[in-house]
Amino acid sequence: MSRVAKMPVAIPEGVEIAIKDTQINVKGALGALALAQNAHVVIASNDGKLTFVPANDSRQANAMSGTMRQLVNNMVVGVTKGFQKKLNLVGVGFKAQAQGDKLNLTVGYSHPVVMAMPAGITVATPTPTEVVIKGSDRQRVGQIAAEVRAVRPPEPYKGKGIRYSDEKITIKETKKK
Repeated sequence: MSRVAKMPVAIPEGVEIAIKDTQINVKGALGALALAQNAHVVIASNDGKLTFVPANDSRQANAMSGTMRQLVNNMVVGVTKGFQKKLNLVGVGFKAQAQGDKLNLTVGYSHPVVMAMPAGITVATPTPTEVVIKGSDRQRVGQIAAEVRAVRPPEPYKGKGIRYSDEKITIKETKKK
């Protein structure tokens, strides 16, 4: 059995988990999430904890038990605490503005880039050079953050662009004459 799957998922108060034949639904204070259940994994609920056991002895069932456990754990954390990604804009004149469910980026193009945020994702700009993306679905928060970063990825010579707050950019040396 996978080491990850051996650890049970604790269900905190205020979180409802419904396990059906093909779907797992998690509902909490920050929203509701759904996940398709894998046929290789048997999920059992007892004493406020979920346990994940491979349905057979195959390698795929073993791997999927750990994967399903972590996906469900991310759903539980998402509906209780939520997830967030911070991005920094580095460059002269680079700025961001959150306008409702839209993010307006001025990042050195001849036009501003306006990105619409999907439902369940909120965006905030505490400072003009900082963007905070929040939501309950970890995968969607990371995907939206990656799409925002892709508008102007950091370049290796000056480091200008949009980067994650914890990202380190190695600056290349310029050509010498």
